[in-house]
Amino acid sequence: MKLETFNLTKRFGAFTALEGVSLTVRPGTVHALLGENGAGKSTLVKCVVGYHRPDDGAVLVDGRERDVASPTVARALGIGMVYQHFTVVPGMTVAENLLLARGRLPAVIRWRQARAELEAFMLTAPFALPLDATPLQLSAGEKQKLEILKQLFLQPKLLILDEPTSVLTPQEADEVLGALREMAHAGRNSVLMITHKFREVAAYADDVSVLRRGRLVYTGAVAQNSAPQLAAAMVGEGRGAAAAAAAQPRPPRSPGAPGEVRLAVRGLSVAGDRGALAVQALDLDVRAGEIVGVAGVSGNGQRELLEALVGQRARESGSVRVEGEEFRATRAQNRRLQVRCLPEEPLLNACVPHLSVARNLALRRFDRDGPRVRWRALRRRARALIDEYGVRTQGEDAPMRALSGGNVQRAVLARELDGEVRLLLVANPVFGLDFAAVAEIHARIVAARNAGAAVLLISEDLDELLALADRIVVLSEGRIVHEVSAAQAERHALGACMGGRAHAEQREAA
Repeated sequence: MKLETFNLTKRFGAFTALEGVSLTVRPGTVHALLGENGAGKSTLVKCVVGYHRPDDGAVLVDGRERDVASPTVARALGIGMVYQHFTVVPGMTVAENLLLARGRLPAVIRWRQARAELEAFMLTAPFALPLDATPLQLSAGEKQKLEILKQLFLQPKLLILDEPTSVLTPQEADEVLGALREMAHAGRNSVLMITHKFREVAAYADDVSVLRRGRLVYTGAVAQNSAPQLAAAMVGEGRGAAAAAAAQPRPPRSPGAPGEVRLAVRGLSVAGDRGALAVQALDLDVRAGEIVGVAGVSGNGQRELLEALVGQRARESGSVRVEGEEFRATRAQNRRLQVRCLPEEPLLNACVPHLSVARNLALRRFDRDGPRVRWRALRRRARALIDEYGVRTQGEDAPMRALSGGNVQRAVLARELDGEVRLLLVANPVFGLDFAAVAEIHARIVAARNAGAAVLLISEDLDELLALADRIVVLSEGRIVHEVSAAQAERHALGACMGGRAHAEQREAA
């Protein structure tokens, strides 16, 4: 399929999310779509698949204008979309989820015939899954593959992917994108892919387009561009430093060997939400002046590990020591030992959303000078932090929930890095943020490390860990199964451990 949009415009009230976008996806190619958060990428593809009705402009399929009034119409035209979040039905089997993707089913399914059809489809699919397994039994990467298989089962002429590799290991990402590129080049379909990763664009896309503030600012062949050029197109004129930082693979760091052990975890076991152990007998040290990255596919104990460290989840056994002292993450200990935390989804886990930005910035220090809160001084300090960290807000009295995701991250990071920091615990600090915010927050974390802080960085983005960490450990099934210095780390070796294959081989050998 050849897809074209002509002067596509979409407004939400007074806000124009998409303005006059004319884009062409050539038949049999992989077309990458780049842009900062809020640039209009998701709005564009949702207009193409009928999730939104455009206010102006047109969608053309193979040269003919089409009224794509709903996703059902898009599916009938041969347009399929894999969304960023899973849409599988957890209690149904892979076979049932595949059939459900058709939208229309008979009152009674002839399972012998249906199963034969599904088995024949799996033989031609780029990757296979067991038909009788349920999503509850699948890894995050396998669930993403199921989402893609659901669309391929419908034999689309155009496949749209929204951040398709966010939960995949490097091997799985290469497998999925490589297979889709081969299908496109074989003439079976065309692919439009939203991504944040320059590496994926360079390796698998034929063409690339960049959206900025709802407008198409660049489109061209991937071979004629570099990562710095694309980053500059994304962030615009006047933000050259941000563009350079966004394309910088590794923020500058001070040399020198790590210092004394700041965080010592011994034999830590933590139960998950269902009672089974999510973290099992874990040993880990983090030293002053180093960033230790924790890699792993989602659901392997990372969330439970951080919650146990910061006092949000009970520990079943083991010990956590900071500066040689048994650590229970009390307010007094956090202040005295200078422990700070930037958790995942900070608006939910590190803020009081209805309170003002100033009061949220004061949560660490409002009672430091005694029982009487000195609000004037705290508001003055909040204004200074807002300026220093570039928090975009209507003012220090605006509610925290009114801020964008990137500005919530900046505000929480400003609070946590205010003053001396000796231990910083961070989880997925830039998930879903645009390139400028990513570069800025990464630089702040490295600056804390350069100043002597010990940093534990939990991230599901291997590129982020390779760029920031001094040492990387891999968590699989709640255990550390691999450890390597970042300088010697190999992407695919880490990916094998993240997928559990190396762990399984070690256990089989034992």
